[in-house]
Amino acid sequence: PFELTDRDGGTATAPVVYRARKPGKTRIRGGLTLKAIDFKTVDDPAVLARLYPAAHGKIMVCDLGNLPQETFPSFPKSYRGTPPAPWLYVDGHPMTLARWPNDDAPEAGWAGFDKSVDTGLAKPDAPDPALRKPRPGAFVFDDPRPARWNLNHGVWLLGYWTHDWYDEVIRVAAYDPDHKTVKLAAPHIYGIKGGTWGSAKRRFFALNLLEELDVPGEWYLDRDAKLLFLYPPTDLANSEIVLATLRRNMLQVKSAKHIKLLGLAFEYAHDSGISLNDTEHIDIAGCELSNLAGTGISVNGRENLIRSCDLFHLGRNGISLTGGDRKSLAPANNIAQNNHVHHYALFQRTYAPAISAQGCGQIVRHNLIHDAPHNAITYGGNEHVIELNNIFRVVMETGDAGALYTGRDWTSQGNMIRHNFIHHLGGGDDKHVNTMGVYLDDCDCGDTIEGNVFFRAGRAIMLGGGRDNPVLNNLIVDCPIGLHIDSRGMTWNHWNNPEHAGWNLEEKANAMNYTNPPWSVLYPRLANIMNDSPREPLYNPVLRNVFVDCTKKVYAFSKEVKSLLDKFEISGNLAVNTVGTTNNIAMADDLKGFKNLYGSPQAPVDLGFADAAAGDFSLRRQARLLQELPDFQPIPFERIGLYKDDFRRKLPPREL
Repeated sequence: PFELTDRDGGTATAPVVYRARKPGKTRIRGGLTLKAIDFKTVDDPAVLARLYPAAHGKIMVCDLGNLPQETFPSFPKSYRGTPPAPWLYVDGHPMTLARWPNDDAPEAGWAGFDKSVDTGLAKPDAPDPALRKPRPGAFVFDDPRPARWNLNHGVWLLGYWTHDWYDEVIRVAAYDPDHKTVKLAAPHIYGIKGGTWGSAKRRFFALNLLEELDVPGEWYLDRDAKLLFLYPPTDLANSEIVLATLRRNMLQVKSAKHIKLLGLAFEYAHDSGISLNDTEHIDIAGCELSNLAGTGISVNGRENLIRSCDLFHLGRNGISLTGGDRKSLAPANNIAQNNHVHHYALFQRTYAPAISAQGCGQIVRHNLIHDAPHNAITYGGNEHVIELNNIFRVVMETGDAGALYTGRDWTSQGNMIRHNFIHHLGGGDDKHVNTMGVYLDDCDCGDTIEGNVFFRAGRAIMLGGGRDNPVLNNLIVDCPIGLHIDSRGMTWNHWNNPEHAGWNLEEKANAMNYTNPPWSVLYPRLANIMNDSPREPLYNPVLRNVFVDCTKKVYAFSKEVKSLLDKFEISGNLAVNTVGTTNNIAMADDLKGFKNLYGSPQAPVDLGFADAAAGDFSLRRQARLLQELPDFQPIPFERIGLYKDDFRRKLPPREL
C-alpha cells in the first residue's frame, strides 16, 4: 500500500499523472501468489475422517507455514461485513469458504427455521436480571446436519435472523441433537425471529466448516496449523492462485489536489482499494478494482471524478461519495460516471451498495450496476443528481429493500432521480411485493422521481409516508405494483420519536437550521412543516406517468392517503392493459387523474416502444403513447447506461 499527501499533488494546469503504459496491464496487488506445485492431495487420516467420502482424493492442501505472515486472525463470535483475513482467489474469482447448504442447493442455498427458542432480546421488565439485557438467541432446527459439525473448531452461520435487510454472521455455541436446538454465541441486534418480520421463516447458511468442503471452488483455512484446503475449481497447474492478505487500503490519498490515476488495476487485498480523504480534483479513470474484501473507491472531498472504471468481486460496496457542506448547501460536485459495478456485497450483503452518495451535491450518472443481494444506489443528504444509470439483478436475496434507497430524514431534500432504467429485480416476498425500484423510506422528503423506466421491478416506486416527492413522467411496465404511497407518519408511533433509533425527524431538521436561510429559501415547505400537518404525506404530485400491465395494482394507497386525495395533485396519468383480457391486469378506473386504455387479444395496444420484448423502451416516431398522453416527455432511453470514451472502447449489452 502507498499514500499520497498534499505534497504529492499538482496544479490545475499541471496535474500529477500516474498512468499505466498499457491500460489494465499495470496491476497493483495486495496478495500472495501461491504455486500450484505446493498443493498436495490430502492424505491425513484425521482430515479425511472429517470430509465426505465422495470428496476424498479431490481436496488439495497447501502448507502456509513458510509464508511471510505471522498469524491469521481468528473469527470473532459475530461480525457483519468483511471476515478475518485472508481470502482465496483462483483465476480472478473469489473462492467460496466451505459452507452448507451449497449455494446451488434448493432454496438458493439457504437453510430455514420457523421457531425461536429464545430471541435473545432484552426484556426490561423480566424478574430475572439476566433477561433484562441482550443475550445469545437459540432456535429449533429440524435438520440433523449440525450433528456432524465440529463446533470446537468453530462453525459460523450467516443469517437474516429477523429482517431481510440485515445480515450478520454469528458463531454456533452449542447444538442439542435431542431437542434439535442451535444456540448461538452472541446476541443479534434484532433478535432471532424477533419483531414483525421475524414471524416469517428465517434463513441462514453455515460457513467455515472443513466438514462441508465438498464441491469445486470451496476452500477452508486451518488458522492454527496454517493449512489451506481447496477443492480446485479446475486444474491448478495452469491457474493463478492468490491469497489476499493485505489488511489496509491499497492507496490512501489525503489532502491532495490535482492527481490523475489512469488505467491502473488494484486487486487482491483483504481491505479496500482507493481512499480519497479531503481531496480535490482527483481523477480516477479507466481503473479496475477487483477481488477486494472491502470497498472499491471511497471519496471524501470535492470536485473528484471517478469515471469509466470497472469494479467487481467486492466484499462490500463499490464507490462511496461524500463531501460538501449540508448546512450551507455548498455542493461537493464529486462525480461517479460511466462505471461498471457488479458482483459486489459478497461479504456484507446489505447496505453495501454499488454507489452511495452522502453530504451535498454528488453526481451519479451513466453507470451500469448489476448482480447484488441488496441495494444498487443509496443516498442521503441534499442536491444529489442520480441519472441515466442502468440497474438490474439487484435486491436479489433481500426484502423490504429498494434498488435505489434513502429514508428516515425530512432534510434529505433536493435530490433528483431521473432517466434511470431499473429492471429485472429480485422477487423478494411475492405476497407483500417488498422489492422496490425506488424506495423513499420512513417519511423521507424532498426527492424528485422523474422520467425513469421500471420494468419487472417489483413495487416500482414507494413513498413511505414522506412529502414533497414529485412523481413525474415515469414509465412503469410489467411491475406488480406501480406506485405506493402510505401514511406511516400518521399511524406509527415511531414518527419523530427519538426513542426509536434513527427517527427523531424534527431534531435532525433543527441540526440543519432548517427554518433559516439558505434552507428556508430553497425548501420553504420544509421550513413550515411543523405548522402544516407534519404527519400527513402531502405535496407528492403524480403527473404524466404511464403504467403498463401492472399485475397486482397500479397504485397502492393506504386508507389515510385515500382520505387525503383531495389534497393530492394527480393528473395526466395513463394506465394500460395491453390485451384487455381477464388476466388480472390492474387498472385505475376509480382514481382521478388517470386515463385507462384497454386492448384486446385481437388488437393489443402498441404504445410504440422500439422493442419492449428485448427491453428497449425508446419510442418510435408517431408512438401511440404520445398520442394518448401528449404531455408525456420522451425519455432519452438510448442515452441510459455506459458510453464509449478513451477508456471504454467497447460496451457490454444492456443486460448481461
